[in-house]
Amino acid sequence: MNRARLSEEEIARRLPSLEGFRREGDKLVADFKFKDFVGAFGFMTSLALVAERLDHHPEWTNVYNRVHLELTTHDAKGITELDFAFATKAVELAPHP
Repeated sequence: MNRARLSEEEIARRLPSLEGFRREGDKLVADFKFKDFVGAFGFMTSLALVAERLDHHPEWTNVYNRVHLELTTHDAKGITELDFAFATKAVELAPHP
């Protein structure tokens, strides 16, 4: 997968399709809320498998039923196709009301 930094136009075009994600500087950022700790941890476990498959690892934190996720490609110093691929999987795996 391409690790080249995406253009501002490409990021702006694609970001609205990622439910719950926003841009903060050179990162895609989202906050997820779950029923309980087990739900949050299960989500992180599923995303850990995605991270290994993509060889692209997030910055994340977990406090009880919440997961804060930040995605950037450090080598590219910004947002790449990898970040969008990871974010897309996060949206797919997150529970929806």
